[in-house]
Amino acid sequence: MARKLGGDGLINELCKGYRMLMDGEKGVITIDSLKKNSLLMGLQGFTEEELKNMIREGDMDGDGALDQIEFCILMFRLSPDLLHVAQEVIHKAKQQQNTVHL
Repeated sequence: MARKLGGDGLINELCKGYRMLMDGEKGVITIDSLKKNSLLMGLQGFTEEELKNMIREGDMDGDGALDQIEFCILMFRLSPDLLHVAQEVIHKAKQQQNTVHL
């Protein structure tokens, strides 16, 4: 799926996923917003401890929540396909940049 989306499409989908899971007032994904909104993303069946572990795994600054960058990094780490597509997009962008400067 990630390959079909391309770079811009992939970023748009990640942003949509983030917005669906985040707490609208706080602007971050909290354990409460993840529990509440995870059904929208097909994440039913996870225990509260599993959801807390998801937050912990991506929480780079230790605030107990995921900001948009932390969420995107976590998604890339959890999905090798997303990471591979991101690498392809970066490679293509570098090639285009080199072509422009020649």
